[in-house]
Amino acid sequence: MQSFTEALTNLDLKAVRGIPKSDLHNHCLLGGRLKQIEKFTGDKLEKFRSGDKGISGINDWIGTVFRPVFDRPGALQAVVEAAFLQAKSDGITVLEMSVDVTIGRLFHLQPEEVISILKNAHQKIAPEIEYRPEIGMAKVLSLRTVLACIGPYLDSGYFRSIDLYDIETAQSVHNYASIYKHARKLGLKCKAHAGEFGDAESVREAVEVLELDAVQHGIGSAGSPEVMRWLSANGIRLNVCPASNIALKRIKSYKTHPIRILYDHGVKVTVNSDDVMLFDKGNSEQFLHLFRCGLFSAGELDEIRRNGF
Repeated sequence: MQSFTEALTNLDLKAVRGIPKSDLHNHCLLGGRLKQIEKFTGDKLEKFRSGDKGISGINDWIGTVFRPVFDRPGALQAVVEAAFLQAKSDGITVLEMSVDVTIGRLFHLQPEEVISILKNAHQKIAPEIEYRPEIGMAKVLSLRTVLACIGPYLDSGYFRSIDLYDIETAQSVHNYASIYKHARKLGLKCKAHAGEFGDAESVREAVEVLELDAVQHGIGSAGSPEVMRWLSANGIRLNVCPASNIALKRIKSYKTHPIRILYDHGVKVTVNSDDVMLFDKGNSEQFLHLFRCGLFSAGELDEIRRNGF
């Protein structure tokens, strides 16, 4: 079997997929390939088209194209299985995949039913993957809604980490400080999206206020050498998603992606999928793109791959 560096050097996508990787920034609802959901529905679904609307564009697509799928019997099972199938096909051996606190409401299920579906899909599709379940919250939701939903998930003892996402400016991170304090007491890893569209100071604020262990995206940090030094000194890892950043017009190309700047300033970074259903890129394709465009050497990308473990 080829090593990871050999597979990259040979531009061998199949070999890259066969080598163990982590995916630490993955949203379960959008983690599978669209074609897998089409097999379940029997219908052709409109593909996500990237534009200038950022996260709002994703929310629009979910509302108009994907949301009607949720009302079909067995929909959540199909969606979760699609996410595990994608991870397995991409050589993912450590998976931190999130479900939203409102997922039960979306699929008309109780929290214990949601957890049972996650457990069963994991065992059915990819029991060899070290799956670390994650509970997430969307900033566009009212805090009242989040608090009404999150309790049973936190109390279940099933989840290993917590995340905060969606439109960064929708609410202040201070609104979630008490939730994160409680999650930390329960032993959950604390993560949140920051610096996806925001600047370096928004990343530092999120880390300080929520006492984060890792940041999802965090690429805005590249605008401040001081913040990058601070992240490095405090051992805060950034779980970066290049394909997502490019598709949402945050970054122009792999060649210009600031993950290189972050890496050169000593910030620990990983490469992750975010939403394969939307961006049609697993981790293997992204590693290959980062190598092919000359942004990193094969050895540097192997170091980044190992950061995820």
